[in-house]
Amino acid sequence: MQDRWLTDYQPSERWPHYTRANAGEVMPSPVSPLCQKFTWDEGIIHGAAEGSCRAGLYEPDEYDSVFPEIFGFFGGHFYINLASVRMQGVRNPAVTVEQLDMAFFGDHPDVPPYVEHPDDQKPHLTPKIEAHLGWIMTRTDWPELFDDRENVNALRGARPDLTALSDQELLDRARGTQPDLVWLFNQHYMSSSSSGVAPGILGAIGEAIGDTTIPMRLVAGLGDVDSAAPSHALWDMSRKVRAAAKLTAEFDAGVGGLIGRLQASESPDAQDFLSDWITFLYEFGSRGPNEWEISAETWETKPDLVVALLDRVRQQDDAESPHLRAQKLSAEREVLTVQIRAKLAEIGDDELAGTFEAALVASNFMVYRERTKTNIIKVVHEGRMVFRELGRRHAEAGNIADAFHVYMLLSSELDAFVADPGSFSDTLAQRNEDWQELADLEPPFIIADGNVPPLSEWPRLDRSSGDKAAAGHVFTGVAGSPGVVTGTARIILDPGDPAALQPGDIMVAPNTDPGWTPLFMTAAGVVVNVGGQISHAIIVSRELGLPCVVSIEGATTSIPDGATIEVDGNTGQVTVVDVPS
Repeated sequence: MQDRWLTDYQPSERWPHYTRANAGEVMPSPVSPLCQKFTWDEGIIHGAAEGSCRAGLYEPDEYDSVFPEIFGFFGGHFYINLASVRMQGVRNPAVTVEQLDMAFFGDHPDVPPYVEHPDDQKPHLTPKIEAHLGWIMTRTDWPELFDDRENVNALRGARPDLTALSDQELLDRARGTQPDLVWLFNQHYMSSSSSGVAPGILGAIGEAIGDTTIPMRLVAGLGDVDSAAPSHALWDMSRKVRAAAKLTAEFDAGVGGLIGRLQASESPDAQDFLSDWITFLYEFGSRGPNEWEISAETWETKPDLVVALLDRVRQQDDAESPHLRAQKLSAEREVLTVQIRAKLAEIGDDELAGTFEAALVASNFMVYRERTKTNIIKVVHEGRMVFRELGRRHAEAGNIADAFHVYMLLSSELDAFVADPGSFSDTLAQRNEDWQELADLEPPFIIADGNVPPLSEWPRLDRSSGDKAAAGHVFTGVAGSPGVVTGTARIILDPGDPAALQPGDIMVAPNTDPGWTPLFMTAAGVVVNVGGQISHAIIVSRELGLPCVVSIEGATTSIPDGATIEVDGNTGQVTVVDVPS
């Protein structure tokens, strides 16, 4: 194996620390060359850099103009630049480095301590940062995000018959999405970096009044979270399945070929279901496991993923409705808000009371973060569909050995590929073999001081079951969503194969993204290997009212499948109560 992958970055000298924390949730697998070069290097990373400067946290000349040092790719794996992100804690007077580390990276022992660089302090940025902070704590709505949503929906609505386009027309359509990638990730940076403000402030208030559970309880049940919308839609479809004997019988017969059987049926219930099905795939087809990766399957490209999820959701009782859970959480949030206001009034600290009100407003950015992500994922998907068609036609023509090999192209090779696709066949086939090998390597969790071990020294992933925890063992992670629940642990490694998960089980997963979200409605609690306080698993768990603990390293290999475990979302502890013999 080569010591470096062909698309790897050179580590930054100015910002030399990188981490897979949080990054492993965004891109859990090695990134395909085309995805990295076309979607990220020529689009997303520039939007991230622009957003960071727009927020007043950085200046453009602090970044490399070609590869802004806000992210990184090593061994094909996606990293967040830890040193760069920490400037939000250094330069923002409302947030500390320690709070940022916890929110974005969890409580991990390998995270290097912050050491000040001579160029870190930039007092002249403080007025702009404070103005941005004021904007965060007074922003009760963000209409621009609705405009963005209309624009990306229009892009989807204007998708032509891709099979009728020439190769050049396909490239033109794909390249037309790159300016959108820049702008929408600019927006996403603004929302994502701002979403850590409310938990940080609420944490300080919680300490002041002696209740450290306040942050997670007050950012639960916010409502209108875009990443939870597919779950609500699937729930409504699942209720129709439960209410119709014909639909229930077809699901009971097996999910394989289910949609085809329903299409052949003349049952009104089947036709009503199919109408909802078509609408669902149109609206949410961009979502799926590993959705930032343009080579990955999504709900549109592989609808069987949705069928498998729906088959789990339909088994839940009506009492587990996410609508009811959301109402309950919202009511609890309102009661807690009143109680805290009364406590602050009793203390008589007007400044703290005012800060509390500002933090409540700032919590809206948890919602905005999911909206900006949804918008950009829809644009990423339109590029995916273009390249999927390009690969399909050239595989059928015999120019490349497999349609998937199109994702082994570099963006700079696209024009040459269109001009002479057959000349790339052997190169792409070999590149695909090499890329597949990357998935067998365990990327370093932290790259400190720019020291990237050569790939030949990366350990092989341990795919064995590993040592299992015994009864009484207590794991400690990051408390994510409040509540305590006891249930059967089910190790779920692939959201496309969730058959083992039964209503009331505790889902134990390596990481989650919106492709996993519907499974949250089957689970009674969630445990995840990675993540910080604003990770996807936590946001969705809070929205659906599930106890959740993240950042338990090795949970999927250490917790025995079928064990009875207790998940305490208030303290971040997961206890193995009993292990099956």
